[in-house]
Amino acid sequence: MAENGTIENGQPEKKIPFVPHPIKNLEVKHTKVFINNEWHASVSGLKFPIYNPATGTKICDVEEADKADVDKAVEAAKSANLRSSPWRKMDVSSRGRLLNKLADLIERDRVVLATMETMDTGKPFLHAFFIDLEGCIKTLRYYAGWSDKIHGKTMPVDDDFVCFTKHEPVGVCGAIIPWNFPLLMFMWKMAPALSCGNTVVIKPAELTPLTALYMGALVKEAGFPPGVVNIVPGFGPTTGAAIASHMDIDKVAFTGSTEIGKLVKEAAAKSNLKRVTLELGGKNPCIVYADADLDLAVEEAQQGAFFNQGQCCTAASRIFVEEQIYEEFVRRSVEHARKRVVGDPFDPRTSQGPQIDQEQFDKIMELIDSGRREGAKLEYGGSAIEDRGLFIQPTIFSGVKDHMRIAKEEIFGPVQCIFKFKSQEEVIKRANSSQYGLAAAVFTKSMDKALSAASALESGTVWINCYNALHAQAPFGGYKMSGNGRELGEYALAEYTEVKAVTIKLTQKDH
Repeated sequence: MAENGTIENGQPEKKIPFVPHPIKNLEVKHTKVFINNEWHASVSGLKFPIYNPATGTKICDVEEADKADVDKAVEAAKSANLRSSPWRKMDVSSRGRLLNKLADLIERDRVVLATMETMDTGKPFLHAFFIDLEGCIKTLRYYAGWSDKIHGKTMPVDDDFVCFTKHEPVGVCGAIIPWNFPLLMFMWKMAPALSCGNTVVIKPAELTPLTALYMGALVKEAGFPPGVVNIVPGFGPTTGAAIASHMDIDKVAFTGSTEIGKLVKEAAAKSNLKRVTLELGGKNPCIVYADADLDLAVEEAQQGAFFNQGQCCTAASRIFVEEQIYEEFVRRSVEHARKRVVGDPFDPRTSQGPQIDQEQFDKIMELIDSGRREGAKLEYGGSAIEDRGLFIQPTIFSGVKDHMRIAKEEIFGPVQCIFKFKSQEEVIKRANSSQYGLAAAVFTKSMDKALSAASALESGTVWINCYNALHAQAPFGGYKMSGNGRELGEYALAEYTEVKAVTIKLTQKDH
């Protein structure tokens, strides 16, 4: 190759795409409770095991935090939140520099974190590296930029007064993280909270705590003062309940099932009426009109259904296809599904790993069986992969009717349900018939049709000619039983700040 980067015959050098490689035999070092920038054994002395869902092998034991540990974490967070503390006295732009430093450290340790996330969740390593970790970094950098731009307004009032507002931190914020995107959801909650000057107590999911605990080490290395970030691994009925009901936690953010979200909100109301934001379930409609780019619609809808083993609150759970193209859409969807590689999540060819655990696996298989019994046509898949533990074939049902369980319940697995529709009025009514309202998608070449559908759909997010297009700048959250409040974007800042009005009486009048 010549010095100018070309091959000797004058042809441009072909760039080889960067393909990261996981770390073999990665040792997990951080398994304790993280409070006040220090690692602690749990007060009870109990531990719980963490398993690799792809192999069933035990990874390590993690300290089991409960109410006593949450109390210690909250006390540390309260102390760090005092107006005299280094964190609250810190120049606001310095908060941004710390968040950017943390993003730098994640970029440095990206392979480690992606390897650990794959071990813990079973998701494909390349998905963890390129999608989850990229989202973490972008979220931190986005909120780092907001740290010195959170301010109030002045309002014109009576001539004898001056009135302005201040946006102040809420205080101690609790965060309860799900198992499907452990590190990404950690960032979605921590980054805006810290950007606004709060302190946090975070409970990772008991199935997937490893990357969250690793973040404790990076938080300390980045230079955050003690007590600003505290991480308490444990179980929902104990650790999660202690956070939701704690009298000294001022706000709680939860991502998970609607059933548990109700319990969190109830506990918050019964304790100190703390603020609550909830990102809950979804049964998301994906509408494909006859004039859509069919190849694009098939690919995006199927990615929406199967991404992350179908374990997404945004999963394309109900795909409505206009009757003129219905049969062709089903045929092409089956062709795509046949090409999916299900297997070792560390193999770069793999597009689908295992389900998270036996309970989730059994729930998915039971719902697949219900689809058969209730009369949906099984076009592809529908079975576990023999001798492979928690792996399920990508599954496609056609002829799905709105009354079926697979049409109403959140499956949270690799199951694509395809419905037929005749008119826009009909499909909007059916799409909105769900108790959920998290996300929706529309595929059409007509922008008039797309925008009218987007206006009519009862969803917090509507994608047009794309799916799962999430950005740190855009708010995310649901209508109806998909939750309360918004994460990401400028909108999330309102969830982590209190607005204080200050009114000043002028003593000297202008004559």
